[in-house]
Amino acid sequence: MTTQMKIKYKMLTCLALLCAGVNQSCTDNLDVAPVSVITEASYWKSENDANGALNGLYVLLRRQASENLYLWGEGRSEVMGLGVQGSGGRERYHDNSLDVTTAGPNWLGMYYIVHQANLILKYVPQITFTSEATKNNILAQAYTMRAFTYFTMAKTWGDLPLVTEPTEGYDPASIQKPRTPVKEIFSFIKEDIARAAQLFGESNALAQGRQFWSKPALNALKADVFLWTGKRLGGGEADFNIALAAITEAEKADVSLLPKFEDVFDYTNKGNKEILMAVRFKDIEVTDNHYSLMYFPQAFLPSDLDAATKAAIGLPAGQNYWAPSATIRSQFTADDSRKNASFIEVYTSASGTQKFVGSLAVKFNGFVNSGIRLFLDDVILYRYADLLLMKAEAKNALGQDPAAEINKVRERAYGAAYKQHVFVSGSKQANDEAILQERLFELVFEGKRWWDLVRFGKAFEKIPSLKDRAGKDYLLLFPISEATLSLEPQVKQNPGY
Repeated sequence: MTTQMKIKYKMLTCLALLCAGVNQSCTDNLDVAPVSVITEASYWKSENDANGALNGLYVLLRRQASENLYLWGEGRSEVMGLGVQGSGGRERYHDNSLDVTTAGPNWLGMYYIVHQANLILKYVPQITFTSEATKNNILAQAYTMRAFTYFTMAKTWGDLPLVTEPTEGYDPASIQKPRTPVKEIFSFIKEDIARAAQLFGESNALAQGRQFWSKPALNALKADVFLWTGKRLGGGEADFNIALAAITEAEKADVSLLPKFEDVFDYTNKGNKEILMAVRFKDIEVTDNHYSLMYFPQAFLPSDLDAATKAAIGLPAGQNYWAPSATIRSQFTADDSRKNASFIEVYTSASGTQKFVGSLAVKFNGFVNSGIRLFLDDVILYRYADLLLMKAEAKNALGQDPAAEINKVRERAYGAAYKQHVFVSGSKQANDEAILQERLFELVFEGKRWWDLVRFGKAFEKIPSLKDRAGKDYLLLFPISEATLSLEPQVKQNPGY
């Protein structure tokens, strides 16, 4: 047994058992009492143990959502550029210059989630519950979480070590695994989705809270997965039909577009009817998430800032290491309500002429408490507008008219000016271009753009740092870090790195 293997095993086991000891909801006050000893043999006995383990699963997801989901899902796109405070190393993402020494977040935290889900799926079935439906719901959430985690990793790195059982010993066969081909990973993801659907049953309820996996959220994930395999792995028409059917099922839930775009992201309006699934962030439980890196500190605001911009920014805070790029800012029209609800441009007139200073994202600007701005907006995984645009994408891939779904989104965005922006279906290629553009306007800063560009096959066309590297498809995957390779001797680097 190597020292590295022992370290890896202990990290997985200790973290999973610690999370399993969390018996309060991770969306309520997280009051974790010190636990002297928890062992797997003494733990999995009661319904409370199962609920504690499930809550721990969401705590682990929140750790990844604090920044990593954004780095994987949008950081490498054309959305962000340098802020007024430099980059803090983040230029590696939008410049697409990641390598084995600077590879971005590794997959260890995601495998913590997998390990915790595996523990639940192994031990919860043997626990006696007062309600079989409650047990099934816990298992369904674990299967969904594992599917989402593997889906995120497969989009990021391609082939993956496939771990289907919890790591509970020093057996090299269970700790050290080679990478499984990505097509097999997706088959496994789809199997987990099917298992979860059966366990959730017929209910489309979101009553448990939109910060938990549910049947509608599972169907949103299912649509996302099958659109990906339909376009990226040759699934074609069969996969697009499955995606469309999943969206139709998800629409039966209590979901709708809010009348005002900006209200979707208001901190006081968390869990609103547009949300299908979001990672919950709350004061006291956690510190600021990655949105704090997109705002604007007082020191960089010009003294002659106009009153309207000053009012829109409110209390300055955070660090402007990420800034909405000129590439995307220039694409929004003035009559699109999503523009001012997504970002602000800062100008100075000190030299006698208006001069651009910088930009900041305001879509997730948190809230102010006792003179301090806290960036604790939820990280939204799926919402109804996203679902509508996925539906448009699936319909267009099947040769159907996607206009109804696109126009629902546009009508809210443009309000009184909507008649000047009515979408009329054209060729498949033109429709896809319109859908991708609409997803940029609607979902910017929500961690979707990089994966959208990869799925649509447009990364080398749309991202400035990739335009002169067309054909180097290895860049569509992240490199695997040296640290990961040193811990995983059977794992081989992605080609090209």
